[in-house]
Amino acid sequence: MAGLRAGQSAALVVRGDAGIGKTALLDYLEQHAGPCRVVRASGVEAELELAYAGLHQLCAQLPEQLPDPRYEALGTAFGLTAGVPPDRFQVGLAMLNLLTDVADDAPLICLIDDAQWLDKSSAQTLAFVARRLLAERVALVFAVRTPHDTDELAGLPELRVSGLDFSDARALLGSVLTGLVDDRVRDRFVAETQGNPLALIELPRGLTPGLLAGGFGLPAVPEAGALTGRIEQEYRNRLEPLPAKTRLLLLTAAADPIGDAALLWRAAARLGIGADAAAPAEAAGLIEIRSRVRFRHPLIRSVVYQAASAADRRSAHGALADATEAIDDPDRKVWHRAHAAVGLDESVASDLMSAAERARTRGGVAAAAAFLERAAELTPDAHRRAERALTAAAAKFRAGEAQSAYELVGAAEIGPLTAHQRAHLGWLRAQIVFARRRSRDAAPLLLAAADRLETLDDPMARAAYLEALGAAIFGGRLSDVEKAAGAACAARPAADQGPMDLLLNAVATRFTEGYVAAVPLLRRALAALRAEFAGGEPRLEEWLWLACPVAPEPIAPELWDDEAWHDLAVRAVELGRRLGALSVLPMALSLRAGVHLHAGEFAAAAALVSESDTIAVATGRAPLSYTQLMLAAWRGDEDAAVKVIEAGVREATESGEGRALALARCVTAVLYNGLGRYHAALEAARQAVEQEDLGFYGWSLAELVEAAARSGERRTATEALRHLEEHARAAGTDWSLGVLARSAALLAEGQAAEALYHEAVERLGRTRIAVHLARAHLVYGEWLRREGRRQDARFHLRIAYNSLADMGATAYAERARQELAATGETARRRQADARNVLTPQEAQIAQLAAEGLTNREIGGQLFLSHHTVEWHLRKVFSKLAVTSRRQLNAGLIADSSPLSTV
Repeated sequence: MAGLRAGQSAALVVRGDAGIGKTALLDYLEQHAGPCRVVRASGVEAELELAYAGLHQLCAQLPEQLPDPRYEALGTAFGLTAGVPPDRFQVGLAMLNLLTDVADDAPLICLIDDAQWLDKSSAQTLAFVARRLLAERVALVFAVRTPHDTDELAGLPELRVSGLDFSDARALLGSVLTGLVDDRVRDRFVAETQGNPLALIELPRGLTPGLLAGGFGLPAVPEAGALTGRIEQEYRNRLEPLPAKTRLLLLTAAADPIGDAALLWRAAARLGIGADAAAPAEAAGLIEIRSRVRFRHPLIRSVVYQAASAADRRSAHGALADATEAIDDPDRKVWHRAHAAVGLDESVASDLMSAAERARTRGGVAAAAAFLERAAELTPDAHRRAERALTAAAAKFRAGEAQSAYELVGAAEIGPLTAHQRAHLGWLRAQIVFARRRSRDAAPLLLAAADRLETLDDPMARAAYLEALGAAIFGGRLSDVEKAAGAACAARPAADQGPMDLLLNAVATRFTEGYVAAVPLLRRALAALRAEFAGGEPRLEEWLWLACPVAPEPIAPELWDDEAWHDLAVRAVELGRRLGALSVLPMALSLRAGVHLHAGEFAAAAALVSESDTIAVATGRAPLSYTQLMLAAWRGDEDAAVKVIEAGVREATESGEGRALALARCVTAVLYNGLGRYHAALEAARQAVEQEDLGFYGWSLAELVEAAARSGERRTATEALRHLEEHARAAGTDWSLGVLARSAALLAEGQAAEALYHEAVERLGRTRIAVHLARAHLVYGEWLRREGRRQDARFHLRIAYNSLADMGATAYAERARQELAATGETARRRQADARNVLTPQEAQIAQLAAEGLTNREIGGQLFLSHHTVEWHLRKVFSKLAVTSRRQLNAGLIADSSPLSTV
């Protein structure tokens, strides 16, 4: 609270068992908020499937108007305005801006109780906001049950609430017990409740003085994991004596998650319940009905709902459906109707299908899937029911609920489906298997599904083959890539050869006929992809991530085409940011980071890797480790790099990602070649080239040539050079031919070697690949020194050292420094003043500010609030000793960018 009043934001997750006191702590915080504005919401189990329901609870209490353009995504998500379905990142940024703007007037505290029951969209959005709070006067405090830890809140600061200590627990128990109680019974009771306050208060109410006095027949309190059930049973016991209409009123309140008292009384009137029914429940301390409805404890709501009969639940939902205005809240109305339905009901099922479409247009993927699932359950016609179950399964899969999707696939399978529908069912099942565990088993399943679709002349067969091939490439040496490629080649091409058809043909040919045969096809596919990017077609996001890892990320490097790689990366990030496309943006950022890395811009690469990982984690996706592995190796800090690489190997082995295993060997060779430990580099490079993994096989060959040449393994180096030459000449770019010339020079002598070194420097100097240009100067300088030409050697070694040190390639820079020393020239090791070094995020913000973007525009690109951008810029100005944006420039930012952290 003190930090919040001082302008520092905060996020806190309060975790603990049911009844441990989380709600009491939130109450205490609200009571002591002082001048702060407090808004409060609670997750409700009945609203788990309603997209943004929890978020709507918070926003309804804020003064800002959602139709405001700054919050357009929120208005669309809530159905208040029409528009393109917003991405969750757009909604998250709008929510961040909304909270930030509200906090301009007074510090803002958002309390979210029972966060384990938040709908997924709200939980992800609020977690997104919580991770980006920095310089805003906003605090988010979540209360969540320990057994229901949610992935969305993982990594946020936590307060673990445990039971009271023995003396406090004994005192609390004493405050609710009457009469004489045996001390041993009292102590046993305290021990068995493990200090849970709610258990200490509530459980003794069901025990007679006789039982407490001697302890005879005292029921044993369950262990901590089952304590919630014991407390819930006590609440059930307290419900039983209440009048029937009071229990029905409580049930209706429990079924209405928004806590609208007016709605409750309208529903109660339809059930024949009068206002006097509330008195017994309020007297029992179970509920409070004022302008809002509030249960004394969240557990009471769930107990009331679970204890009711199915018939009573249907009655309550039916009354709430009748009391809900269709115009104001059509989705919640149909949701209540669905729960009130008895048996099959096509009318309700049809309305649920419409609600699903409305949810989809608002970006509520999870809600749409829930509506579709319930629609399938209520559909009378067997064929239509199976069709809807299949549609619901696909929606559940897109919403990230693989288990539910798998169950719906089973439900659809038993129904009468057409051959095409059964083929799509098989494809979806294969996709689910791949999503649940990206193992080598997924590619055969996807391939079988593609074959089935092909037999039926289904136009989606090509997409299925591409997924099968992508899964096989993903599996790499742990999968049968050639089989998948052969099947893809045999598939009938589409009449209209679009980018994906070209890509499928090209990559399949790469693995069936070899690199040289595939190069013309790969070039054509790459050109089509660049044209598609240039057109800015939004549909690009739908297949870009599906095609990974056969999308542009490995294709441009496979062709050694640095210009195409750069153009695609820049456009991918621009498109991903503009669309707020969470499915594309992490990969696009990783792609762009790879370009920065090879350009020697390690700080920019590190910033994008960090951003990519943050977005991936926030959306529940696995971070893309490829660029991080390369960056760690090029930096040359052995201890840090080995940790990153070993972690990558473990993850790749567990997930069956053979391609990542190959990359780990490649970057290990890069690391040890830099450190001058050539035998270790040789061993790693040999493993890296055991299979021609897409995208970096040529890089691995170049590392193998250098490691083998330096280790005296000339035969191995010559054989690797032969394979490298085949690839490099087929590609025919300055990048490929420059690396080839540098590699060949390592095995040449005299004038032939010098000519090759000259060619390497000249060709690589015409590319964006600064890391290999610097290495070309390094090996040329090393050769010149051994030839006794010290003056010439110093020239190239000095270029190599300055370039590599500026990049942060510390191991290669040290190699150059030592070689310079051997020529008689001293080069001091560079050590930046840590106090003046910009963090990756500061460097990124400084660069965008230098390009003329406003704080809000920068925040929109990086998913930060404008207050946080301003806070970062103040630190940037201080570190760079400047006073305005006009003084920022690329050179100044680069000189102060971080060199040693990922």
